[in-house]
Amino acid sequence: MTESSVPRVLWEPDEERIESSNVVAFARWAAREKGVEAFGSGGSTAVRDFDYDALWRWSVTDIDGFWASIWEFYGVRADTPYEAVLADRSMPGAEWFPGSTLNYARHVFEGRDDDTVAIRHATELRPLSEWTWGELRERTAAIASGLRRLGVGEGDRVAAYLPNLPETIAAFYAVASLGAIWSSCSPDFGVRSVIDRFAQIEPKVLLAVDGYRYGGKDFDRRPVVEELREALPTVEHTVLLDNLSSGATMEGTLPWSELEASGSGDALSFTPVPFDHPLWVLYSSGTTGLPKAIVQGHGGILLEQLKNLNLHLDAQEHDRVFWYTTTGWMMWNFLASVLLTKASIVLYDGSPSTPASGLDTLWELAADAGVTVFGTSAGFLSSCMKEGVHPREGRDLSALKAIGSTGSPLSPEAFSWAYEEFGSDLWLFSTSGGTDICSCLVGGTPTLPVYEGEIQSRGLGMAVASWDPEGKELIGEVGELVVTEPAPSMPVYLWGDTDGERLRDSYFSVYPGIWRHGDWIEITERGTAIIYGRSDSTINRGGVRMGTSEIYRAVLSLDDVLDALVVDVPQGDGSSKIELFVVLREGADLEGDVPKEIARRIRTDCSPRHVPDRVRAIAAVPRTLSGKVLEVPVKRILMGERPEKVASRDSLANPEALDHFSDLAERG
Repeated sequence: MTESSVPRVLWEPDEERIESSNVVAFARWAAREKGVEAFGSGGSTAVRDFDYDALWRWSVTDIDGFWASIWEFYGVRADTPYEAVLADRSMPGAEWFPGSTLNYARHVFEGRDDDTVAIRHATELRPLSEWTWGELRERTAAIASGLRRLGVGEGDRVAAYLPNLPETIAAFYAVASLGAIWSSCSPDFGVRSVIDRFAQIEPKVLLAVDGYRYGGKDFDRRPVVEELREALPTVEHTVLLDNLSSGATMEGTLPWSELEASGSGDALSFTPVPFDHPLWVLYSSGTTGLPKAIVQGHGGILLEQLKNLNLHLDAQEHDRVFWYTTTGWMMWNFLASVLLTKASIVLYDGSPSTPASGLDTLWELAADAGVTVFGTSAGFLSSCMKEGVHPREGRDLSALKAIGSTGSPLSPEAFSWAYEEFGSDLWLFSTSGGTDICSCLVGGTPTLPVYEGEIQSRGLGMAVASWDPEGKELIGEVGELVVTEPAPSMPVYLWGDTDGERLRDSYFSVYPGIWRHGDWIEITERGTAIIYGRSDSTINRGGVRMGTSEIYRAVLSLDDVLDALVVDVPQGDGSSKIELFVVLREGADLEGDVPKEIARRIRTDCSPRHVPDRVRAIAAVPRTLSGKVLEVPVKRILMGERPEKVASRDSLANPEALDHFSDLAERG
């Protein structure tokens, strides 16, 4: 593949913007205190001399010095000091800050003014409202004490089947304060998907919701909660939040109000835990088996989010940061971590396109809440562009200074649309990273220009590169996204992976000792990045990755479906389409109810996001001699590559099965 031509520059920060940025303040401190040459070698620390690339190179070559500097600059409080920064650099197996004990939640509440607003929140059920830091502290303390009375302590797992509400944020902080381990799924996840996740970690307490409203429709989740309780035998207590119906109850559950009342008035305290003590378990699906249960530690997430949210998101004192997310996506954890900075956060639970407002819903929220940083998915921005939405028409978005996009690559056309709608003062930053690190590998930097269709930079402390199959670094060409040095928020381990084999297979089997992320990436001569989608076959919708194995399990439960293949095919506008190919039982066809049943089963067992855009019948699923489904080769054929380039026919059990996909690609 050839080197990219230089695209248009859509935005450049002025000197005032650069001067006020957090990353420049950090770079000046590092230059003064650590001798880092982030402004050149002449001794100047003027903004015109700031060299982000030099700062990045230092951060990935002197990784001990860089992460120790983040610790020092942001005043991380440890109950016991660390003995070394990085005692073992092995991947997997890196050992960060051994000897130290701390608590993530302490750093959220440290030095807060009780009268200042911490959270603004709205749902389809309730109008925009606020929680101050005082209320957040009181509610967190009450939940923590209530959970402690239920027997929750250090290392216990608390599973949350809750919407994106301030109560959920408080519950997470409460769990973290106890040294217990948090894990959440969105209430729109189907029963099977939730069980596949929560059953792995054997939770002691289940925090659940009675229901929610989405797209103007009410969804009673109490029957689902009952199924979860039956399927999770380790759950000793279920706490029910009455969100859909005030005062809603379920037999055998504890009302949320009673949980809080039992701890009302107690002070908030923090249990010191080792640096790598589990903070939460996130889930990221692969192509086979159950979703990976990713364990990330208190210290690793604390340091990574202090770095990312301050230096890359540039969160500052008067910022109001919004990101459209559910509790089943790592962006919820990311948004909860914004309260480590001086900014406040804005939550929304509901559809981004309610029947009454269409795609204007989130823009209305941004105006009403005075959002300064508006985070969303690439798909949402592309939909606004296609639907002719004009965000600034009829509403005041003067507070908005930045838009962040993630979840999938943002097309150049969507970049252009944003600047046509908002003008040259807007900082539009696209990011890419993932659940696996709960952060960004490449993303925004407030001191750099925005090139049309490109991500501004590699993240500080993230030794990101593009490699060819032989491990040669590529510039201006597309290769595998790799990370060549350890980072603190990489998984401590995968839950239940006692010998570490699944962790190695997931990230380190292609290039031993090197993290392979599973994305195609190009690093340009300018140091920018372009993501070309997944290099494996997981399917990403709204940032939630669903493994093909989960989709197959749902589809193959139907009597009329004998075999299946599913792929997510990128489109020219930056979006993608889920294509499902099925082998049907003799006498069955796609003219009747089979497509509706497939959609219903995937919606129920997996998630509404992963319902296929199109279902087609085929004679046979192409497989290797060992029986593996050829998902990635089929995806590449449908994207226009020649079959002989993507698969050796000699290695296939049924090579003629590929011919059907070649014909489809030719017909377009």
